[in-house]
Amino acid sequence: MASKDKDSAQKPAASKKPSTAQEGKDAKAQRELGIVGPHGDMRLASVIIEGYSLELSDGEGYVGDVASRTAFRHMLDAWRKLYASMEGKDPMGTKPTRELSKHKLDALLEKDGVAAQAIEAASEDYAMQLAHVVQRFLKHKTWRGVERIIIGGGFHQSEVGGRAIDCTRKILKAEKVPVELRTLRHHADEGGLIGWGHLAPPALLQSYDAILAVDIGGTNVRCGIVQTHLHRAPDLSLAEVVRREKWAHANDEPRRDELVEGIATLLEGLIAYAEKKKIRLAPYIGVACPGLIVEDGSLAGGTQNLPGNWESTRFHLPRDLCERLPHIGDGRTQVCLHNDAVVQGLSEMPFMQDVERWAVLTVGTGLGNASYTNRQPPEFE
Repeated sequence: MASKDKDSAQKPAASKKPSTAQEGKDAKAQRELGIVGPHGDMRLASVIIEGYSLELSDGEGYVGDVASRTAFRHMLDAWRKLYASMEGKDPMGTKPTRELSKHKLDALLEKDGVAAQAIEAASEDYAMQLAHVVQRFLKHKTWRGVERIIIGGGFHQSEVGGRAIDCTRKILKAEKVPVELRTLRHHADEGGLIGWGHLAPPALLQSYDAILAVDIGGTNVRCGIVQTHLHRAPDLSLAEVVRREKWAHANDEPRRDELVEGIATLLEGLIAYAEKKKIRLAPYIGVACPGLIVEDGSLAGGTQNLPGNWESTRFHLPRDLCERLPHIGDGRTQVCLHNDAVVQGLSEMPFMQDVERWAVLTVGTGLGNASYTNRQPPEFE
């Protein structure tokens, strides 16, 4: 793999084969391997995670499904067909909607023609659906009192997505919904990595320069070195990704275990990079993925966009990844697991101190979500 400071879209080579793992390892054996979390921790020093992966039914499916990136493309596809029937030809050409990149859609939007009209119509449809989702979520007990919502995922980083979110703000304001919408301040490929600074053990962060983090999505995997800069900003507001790798795994259609091996290979490259640059890495890897995280590191649902069965009792992502990795430094490497929306939202925590309740919606293959309550310092609790 070529060495790059920016994203790499190539498929990782196979990592070294894992040793045979005994099923049903007891807690002591797992602790020795460094794979005991706590995974999916809901109470942190500065914030309580009220809930995540909320699935509200609308009678025909889940409410969040209508506001995903996939849903937007279905809306755009419908408008393309309508304009094609009126104009006698497809205004966007012959390429399927799913293959049109954000950059291509932005370019079509700038031309201000029939294609732009179709995109704008789809954006308005999407905004109405997103506003509906926000209002439904705000009625749920884990979202009541939320004052601010962060929109994450890569959708907002395009002109098309930005316009749709602006339209959503206007709809919510018109309907007098008392909530503020903001977009993720970090790059979408980095927010889901930086958030691990708030989940890693504080004592560990004090002793090292950086940690490794992984963000597994239905389309892409992102791995990076997160430098905390804790000595300059104890609230982690200056944390940054100093190197990252990205694998568009959906294009390669790997099996589940091939995906895990690919992630291990990416991490091995980052470990080597840190050694070369003399970055002191903590023996800790934070892994964010879709779904419900069980305390023992297993997954209990919400992984339908990942290849293979991630909820099998014979599959344990932290263990399987740990077995494929070399030690970092002198100690055992610990792999910790949490939900991807939770982690992306936590990257915003230093900038959410002026509100008590806040939440995140991540627009991707699906619609991730999480809600939080800031904790007062112990003397005021």
